[in-house]
Amino acid sequence: MTEPLIEIRNLHVHYASEGKVVHAVNGVNLAIQKGESIGIVGETGAGKTTTALSIMRLIQPSQGRYADGEIWFEGKDLLKVKDADMRAIRGNRISMIFQDPMTSLNPVYTVGDQIAEVIWAHHKVTKDEARKRAKSIMELVGIPAERSDDHPHQFSGGLRQRVGIAMALACDPALLLADEPTTALDVTIQAQVLELMKKLKRELQTSLMLITHDLGIVAEVCDKVAIMYAGEIVEFGSIEEVFRSRSRHPYTQGLFDSIPTMEKKKRRLTPIQGMAPDPAELPTGCVFHPRCPHAMEQCSIQRPPAVDFGNGYKVSCFLYESGAAEAGAGRETR
Repeated sequence: MTEPLIEIRNLHVHYASEGKVVHAVNGVNLAIQKGESIGIVGETGAGKTTTALSIMRLIQPSQGRYADGEIWFEGKDLLKVKDADMRAIRGNRISMIFQDPMTSLNPVYTVGDQIAEVIWAHHKVTKDEARKRAKSIMELVGIPAERSDDHPHQFSGGLRQRVGIAMALACDPALLLADEPTTALDVTIQAQVLELMKKLKRELQTSLMLITHDLGIVAEVCDKVAIMYAGEIVEFGSIEEVFRSRSRHPYTQGLFDSIPTMEKKKRRLTPIQGMAPDPAELPTGCVFHPRCPHAMEQCSIQRPPAVDFGNGYKVSCFLYESGAAEAGAGRETR
């Protein structure tokens, strides 16, 4: 196995809110290889966006802190490099597509200038050369170059998202972080954006971390998937292992059971009971045990270890350490 492009080791991120400590990310370990696509899936508040912002080191001291862990990228721990060095990496070697393209774009500057600014900031080119490069990138993502002098409010939601993608790709990054890039788009535009991302990944060999609530998008775009719950990765493996074989963690099963399918006719979907825990008051032991239909006594006391099934497929659940409820927990999925 080659050295991963980026490796997150035991990452813990805490926020302060109303005198309480919010445990947003709790011991995340994740590695992404060059040219690999990994999907991060989980409910709202699972810690997906915080993990991506930590890679970009965009969490300010006034907002939160990196309580523990390391993020290694091209031989450097990003949590320890100087601010100037991080600015040289951010937007250049690592870029991010933010969730809402309207709020991530500056309304008073033209889209051409905003894309060109990224190029000019990281490469030794003139402003005219940067604008020329910006127009070619706009064409690459399906926006006519003549629209470079338009402002964000003159674009539809789908085109604004394409502008965000163009900005992220302006310096040919090694790693692209996409935070729910299709959430605010209609189905037709969503399909176009996903096809665009797959095309760019093939042509540029860019590694991708895709954050989404949609398991279908992950199956279509990604090579591997990490299931996050309450700041932890509870299941990780290839698409074949998690989607098409046997998803073993009860939370992953709950996510699949809440999706309608063409194969099975159901009058009602089966939702996951209860609510995700308050990150300021996480339960002891396994964080999923209050909602888990297979919970045992030890689940409320101890944090389950990651059980390795081989080929990098890991599940954090006592069901497999003890051998209990194998038939109930490991079932064929779509």
